[in-house]
Amino acid sequence: MFREKTRVLVTGGAGFLGSFLCERLLAQGCHVICADNYFTGSRDNIAHLLDNPYFEVIRHDVTIPLYVEVDRIFNLACPASPIHYQFDPVQTTKTSVHGAINMLGLAKRTKARILQASTSEVYGDPAVHPQREEYWGNVNPIGPRACYDEGKRCAETLFFDYHRQHGVAIKVIRIFNTYGPRMHPRDGRVVSNFIIQALAGEPITLYGSGEQTRSFCYVDDLIDGMIRFMDTGEEHVGPLNLGNPGEFTIRELAEAVIRLTGSKSKLVHEPLPADDPKQRRPDITRAGELLDWQPAVQLEEGLTRTIAYFDRLLSTGTGHADARRAAER
Repeated sequence: MFREKTRVLVTGGAGFLGSFLCERLLAQGCHVICADNYFTGSRDNIAHLLDNPYFEVIRHDVTIPLYVEVDRIFNLACPASPIHYQFDPVQTTKTSVHGAINMLGLAKRTKARILQASTSEVYGDPAVHPQREEYWGNVNPIGPRACYDEGKRCAETLFFDYHRQHGVAIKVIRIFNTYGPRMHPRDGRVVSNFIIQALAGEPITLYGSGEQTRSFCYVDDLIDGMIRFMDTGEEHVGPLNLGNPGEFTIRELAEAVIRLTGSKSKLVHEPLPADDPKQRRPDITRAGELLDWQPAVQLEEGLTRTIAYFDRLLSTGTGHADARRAAER
């Protein structure tokens, strides 16, 4: 585990994943610095941590260099859903590329170990199934998703080049679909979309036939794997798949949400977005062998927890203001 009061920087620390990571690191006795520009993150996500004397918050955009003294860096900063990363695609690419350069520069100066939160999107619309880390992917470099897909691929390149050229201690993980409480309610991702629509009694939107598949990892499992990998020896650099290998069609997900919410919502179909992957499932053999890790929370249990979170926000009017706006639109 981390030594007592290890100083850890979490970029994107007020986001969905970042807030859970900050919480877990504080529980382990770390001094945590959360940096976020609040484009998709929210102070609501970290409000319960603000009174902790070992938690600092900096409003900062990673495209600008940051000068702090730290032992570990988790680089999570980047909008991760299509509706957000396509809002300003040039800035999305800058966040991945310039952000990686700036955080790697900080790691080089401070001799900190640094972890890059990459993504399963580096595999694109995969021609290999399930996806192993050795697979190079099938990505459209000029499509509407390329700002995120190629930005993350370039970030991985930078991490490995800083490691080879400058000896920076790196870790690269590839995160597959992750869900849970504190998801941004208007991020356009299927889990939050379906839950908000079901709780509001609105039609649930399926893009394409609904037969495309995804694998859904509950946030607690993902954070556990992320921290375990950061704590491995410096010879283990990745890339490492982290996700739940259980594979479900989008239609199956929608039907599960309707059942668990008791909603009367009907399914409606819209055209499939450009370059949307038809299947996605991680091969987590490497993570199992290296970390003794596998997801513990099954989909129905995780959905039940996530539904309870959104239901509480919508019914009490507390927490993430965007949840209320999403239900009112």
